[in-house]
Amino acid sequence: MSTVELSRPLSGHEPPEVPSGSREFRRRLRWAALRYGPVLLTYGVLKLAGFAVFMYLLDSAGDFRKKNPRFGGGEHAWDVLASWDGWWYQQIAEHGYDPALEPVPGATGLITLEGNSAAFFPLYPALMRLVSECTGLGLFGAGMTVSVIASFVAALGIYAVARRLGGHRAGLVAAGLWAVWPGSGTEWSGYSESLYTALAAWACHAVMSRRWLTAGLLTCAAGLCRPTAAALIAALAVAALLSLRRRADGVLRPLAAVAIAPLGLFGYLAWVNYRMGDINGYSKLQDGAWAHKFDWGAHTFKVLTSLPVGHFDYLFARAFEDVIGVCVVLAVPVLTVLLLRLRPPAVLVVYTVLSYLMVMTTQQIFGNVSRYLLPLFPLFVPLALAMGRLGWPSLATVLGTAALASGSYAGYVLFELGVP
Repeated sequence: MSTVELSRPLSGHEPPEVPSGSREFRRRLRWAALRYGPVLLTYGVLKLAGFAVFMYLLDSAGDFRKKNPRFGGGEHAWDVLASWDGWWYQQIAEHGYDPALEPVPGATGLITLEGNSAAFFPLYPALMRLVSECTGLGLFGAGMTVSVIASFVAALGIYAVARRLGGHRAGLVAAGLWAVWPGSGTEWSGYSESLYTALAAWACHAVMSRRWLTAGLLTCAAGLCRPTAAALIAALAVAALLSLRRRADGVLRPLAAVAIAPLGLFGYLAWVNYRMGDINGYSKLQDGAWAHKFDWGAHTFKVLTSLPVGHFDYLFARAFEDVIGVCVVLAVPVLTVLLLRLRPPAVLVVYTVLSYLMVMTTQQIFGNVSRYLLPLFPLFVPLALAMGRLGWPSLATVLGTAALASGSYAGYVLFELGVP
């Protein structure tokens, strides 16, 4: 018997050689689990607690059973999650678009046009349809799947941004705040807030990491999700100009990002206006069918001067929801000042300020500002840094209590006592 044969195992089975690529993959997987596992767990536990309270409140009150399934009603409590705007998204996912400006016969005053699905941007319903086709889920289940997954992706993006500014603990708290913020009831629903926030957070992080093409593509996708992506486009453009001024990343990549970023938003608006045969068709639809229009902040000012003196003579008045909205509106400038003291990257400042101004200068259902301002995730950072000084038991108590309470102020109030 040769020396080579004697050196082989008597069992005849040689130990499998693990490819270096497989070891590297497992190492990266363990690293990702250690880094991001706590983020996903923190967000998931807090969000699930608030969601459970939200569902309990809906079921125990039972008001949804008396309402039209399209307008906040349904057979089961969870049906409420796909009503209002969620109904429109399901219609788009099932039937597509047919943009038109159709007058309401004989109508005068605030609402003069029939509602049309073209008012709602296409990325979220397109993903609903894709998930439904790939999994066999109905459109409700597919929409919820997209929203829930996107909410976790958003939590990771918010963590990544906050971590760069304040470290791991601040990032973890910021992800927790995303779960309990006013308006967060829409994160696990048939709405596009989670998807848009995920794209915005990672686009900002890509700019901060100087990955310009990634930032441009994510911003382009955000523009297919919500019209407020105009603020994100402007923020990326400002950051790119500052980069060009410093000559930090060359010329081509920042300019390419600036060129790519607006294609989603402007492309969709151009298509809608073309189909309607009106260069301002989208704006006319928003105004005539939903009374949403740019008014230089006149409606917001009316609410802010009426509500404190107990007057509800403004459009779309809903007392409880509007009080929450006023609290959020007044908190934003304070948190913005605290954010500026941290000297954050320009992309975060421009995105936050312009997003806020876009909401404040629009006539709309005021109570919805808690939802419209939900994507202002940079505001979580200064609060997360302050809360990060608490011990873990104290921090868990604060966030846990906020999570349970959010089932009411961020969920039930928005969907049942208001119109999300």
